[in-house]
Amino acid sequence: MHQPMRMNHIGLSVPDIDAAVKWYVEVLGCYLLVPPVDAKNDGSHFGHVVKDIFGERFEAVKMAHLSTADGVGIELFQFIEPKTEVPANTFEYWRGGIFHFCLTAVDIEAVAERIGANGGKVLSKVWKLWQNKEYKAVYCQDPWGTIVELCSRPYEQFWSNVAEQPASF
Repeated sequence: MHQPMRMNHIGLSVPDIDAAVKWYVEVLGCYLLVPPVDAKNDGSHFGHVVKDIFGERFEAVKMAHLSTADGVGIELFQFIEPKTEVPANTFEYWRGGIFHFCLTAVDIEAVAERIGANGGKVLSKVWKLWQNKEYKAVYCQDPWGTIVELCSRPYEQFWSNVAEQPASF
């Protein structure tokens, strides 16, 4: 049996890294670890690394590193060449791949309100998932289209006793 791994970080592409760093720090309370820095296909060691990761079209990116309260990283990317594109619809939940990330907040109503007041959107109502528990969730969106779910409890606490719930939730 394999040992469970820890979540390390997520990577998000944004069209304006300076605005995104400010938003994630001020609105979601992330810690700034490394402010925006340039990485280019310039023949340097790191240039070779990013060229290998991003492929033939890659020429330049700005990157910043943030952290949540529990140490999970949020790595922001603003691609310069090719330029970051934000599709009109970023909430295509039916498509394969990641469609959201989730943060735990004690007062999800206040955080959702702060998101909506600072260029983001609140996409759903705040929902209490079970009648017998005060576990709540809400879907929001950052100003660049990334879907951010907020939950009122940590993931394991939220889902550990789900077998006790009705089959239809």
